[in-house]
Amino acid sequence: MTISRRQFIGGGVSLGASILTSSPSSITHPAARPASIIPHSLPEVPPAISRALDALAGHASRIPFRDRIAVADYGLNSGQPRFHIVNVEMGAIEESYLVSHGRGSDPENTGLVQHFSNRPGSNASSSGSFLTANTYVGKHGKSRRLEGLDEENDLAWDRAIVIHGAEYVDGAMAETQGRVGRSLGCFAFERGKIAEVLERLGPGRLLYSTK
Repeated sequence: MTISRRQFIGGGVSLGASILTSSPSSITHPAARPASIIPHSLPEVPPAISRALDALAGHASRIPFRDRIAVADYGLNSGQPRFHIVNVEMGAIEESYLVSHGRGSDPENTGLVQHFSNRPGSNASSSGSFLTANTYVGKHGKSRRLEGLDEENDLAWDRAIVIHGAEYVDGAMAETQGRVGRSLGCFAFERGKIAEVLERLGPGRLLYSTK
C-alpha cells in the first residue's frame, strides 16, 4: 500500500534544546520531559507510523527534537516510496521517498525485506529506533550518521549504517523493475533526493525502521 502525503493526526510534540556532536559518546541528551504525543490509535494512522510514535514517546529523553520524525516502512516493496518524513506537530506526512534495504535482508533480490539483522557483516537492514547524528562527506558524498537506540540496532554506529545517496536507488528503475537496488544495510536514497532528505531530517531526530 502506498501511503500518500496527507494529514492524519493533530497536536504536536515539544522540541528539545540540544544538538548532536560527532560521536555517540559526546551526545548530550536532555532530561526526560513529557512528550505531548497525541493519541494515534485512529484508523487512518498507518501502522508503521503508529509504532514510530510509540517509539518516539518511549525514547523521549534521548530524542532532542521531536517535531519531525522519519519512518522506513519495510513492509512495502522497494519500488514504492516507503521512507516517510512525518511532521508530528502538523500531523502530516511531509514527503515520501524511495529507500533501499540491505542485501542481507533480501538475498534473493525480491524487493521485499525478508528479515532484519544487527550482526556485523550481515549486510542487512536493522529494525528499531535510530537517532540522527552529524553529517560527513564519504565515498557516497554527503551522508548522515545514525546511532541505534534499541537492542536490535545498537551496533549501527560500529557497522557504519548511515543515510546516503546511491545510483542504485532510482525512480526509473523502480518503474521498470518494480524495485530499486540494495545497500549493505544503509538507508540509501536517490542522488537527486539525498540533499532534501538530509535537510528535512536533521540531527537529533528519530528514524524508525519497521516491517
